[in-house]
Amino acid sequence: MDRRLHEAVLKGDVAAFQKLIADDENLINQTVPGKSNTILHLAARFGHRELASEIVKLWPEMVSAADGELETPLHEACREGQVTIMNMLLETNPWVAYKVNRRDESVLFVACERGRLEVVKELLRFQWLLTMEMDLATTSLHVAATAGHTEIVKEIVKARPDFAWKKNSHGHTPLHLACSKGHLEITRELLRLDTDLSSLQDDGGKTPLHCAAIKGRVNIIDEILSVSLESAEMITNSGETVLHMAVKHNQFDAVKYLTETLNVTKIMNMPDNDGNTILHIATAGKLTTMVTYLIKLGVDVNALNRKGYTALDVVESDASNSGALAIVPALQDAGGMRCEQLPPRSLDIQQISQPNSGNIPVTRPVKNSESPARHGHHRRQTHRRSKQIELQNEGLRNARNTITVVAVLIATVTFSAGINPPGGFDQESGKAKRAKQTAFKVFMVCNIMALFLSLGIVNVLVSIIPFKRKSMMELLVVTHKVMWVSTLFMASAYIAATWTIMPETKGTRWVTVELVVVGGGCTVTVCLGLGVLLAKHWCRKREWRRRREKKNKNGSPNSSISRVDEMRSIRKGSGDCSSNSDVESSDHGYHVY
Repeated sequence: MDRRLHEAVLKGDVAAFQKLIADDENLINQTVPGKSNTILHLAARFGHRELASEIVKLWPEMVSAADGELETPLHEACREGQVTIMNMLLETNPWVAYKVNRRDESVLFVACERGRLEVVKELLRFQWLLTMEMDLATTSLHVAATAGHTEIVKEIVKARPDFAWKKNSHGHTPLHLACSKGHLEITRELLRLDTDLSSLQDDGGKTPLHCAAIKGRVNIIDEILSVSLESAEMITNSGETVLHMAVKHNQFDAVKYLTETLNVTKIMNMPDNDGNTILHIATAGKLTTMVTYLIKLGVDVNALNRKGYTALDVVESDASNSGALAIVPALQDAGGMRCEQLPPRSLDIQQISQPNSGNIPVTRPVKNSESPARHGHHRRQTHRRSKQIELQNEGLRNARNTITVVAVLIATVTFSAGINPPGGFDQESGKAKRAKQTAFKVFMVCNIMALFLSLGIVNVLVSIIPFKRKSMMELLVVTHKVMWVSTLFMASAYIAATWTIMPETKGTRWVTVELVVVGGGCTVTVCLGLGVLLAKHWCRKREWRRRREKKNKNGSPNSSISRVDEMRSIRKGSGDCSSNSDVESSDHGYHVY
């Protein structure tokens, strides 16, 4: 950009600008190197109203001009709170209000980010600005709540109350962000809209109360608990309570407030998914003051985590700093011991792995001689198996949805082919032209079978909702095999249709034969391959069950279930002692059904 023009625009010198443009009209098209800002961008940014008006008169098209970030002069005016310039630009071209920059930020978004209340009020007259944000992860309400612009939050909530439930890319609602930043008035405003907002969880399972505890926002914690005590008992995806979050981030004031305000008896010794209580977390972080306070509260100093460690084991595993020197005596004075020092615990029948026995799991009664560490190993083993079963159940649900979608697609294709048969219709009679051909008859039979078999699959899957794994498996086995048959009929219908429309000449007969051989061969090969995999899986299951029955007869049941559960399963009439033979007998990460 010409230096003289740049200086005139920065100063807002209208006379100098007019003189330069009169000497050379092409100067008005120049932009700032690198950023591609036009002179109208600069005038809007610095609030030179007279200069902006003069530029718009000379070149109205510049109102919609975009810079390197795809921002219009209206973005600059809204960001800087230049209401007069904003209104002038909107009067010239109202549609420019709906343009977004490279980050998908609208003019309303940038105004909310900077807290330009008067600009926001003007822009909210354009209802589509908020509607445009329906498909965006981060909305104007999110940025206003993050920045603490209370009045803007009120204006947006008044216009679109449903935005209070929208989540950004991390699953955070505006209330999550306000609580994390400590904006009390915004928190009150959103809770006043609906107290159920306090129970919404982000992608990690954290509620707004968890976010406040992480940052130690005691005033926010008090506000949330005053309207919803239920959120205090909610846990994250990692099994962490609000106390876990406060202790983990060393927010002593938050921990003290929570324990003094709430009845924390229920959650004080609650473990997370790794079995760690708040005392384990505090000792792992060498938080001396926190540990001392928690001991005074009466937490269980000898609770075991999934590794079979007590709090004393945790702190002694890393005694590298001075914090450990103060924590160890405090734990010992409160009766804390190492896991091997704990007295034998009375357990009923536990399943643990016999040491030095290879990969063959066994189960034996655990009485008073079992160590806590070995018991912790059993719990980890049980957790892994539960995770396997959970993944298989999720796979079954996904398979059910997939079969439904595929069946709908087959029904759609075959229906379309049925009403538009190969060869077309006779215009006078309305009958199919090639209805007398054998290939056409084969096509119609196969197409009809594929259509109604797939419709049957859809009706069954949408009408039956199994809530047991075995029932789900039986349903999928039946519908899956019917879908195989439907797919074969559809493939046959395609080959017959192609045969119908091919001209009966010597050269085209070979093409038709090739189609039958290649198409039919591919379909049969896939089906045979899946059949072989299915047969192998059945053989592995049969062999696995045979070994199980042999072990049960020898009095050595599998480690996955206790003898009590085994007898209970037998009484129910199940021939399989395992709760999930498919998972136990498959070592490939998948199984065929």
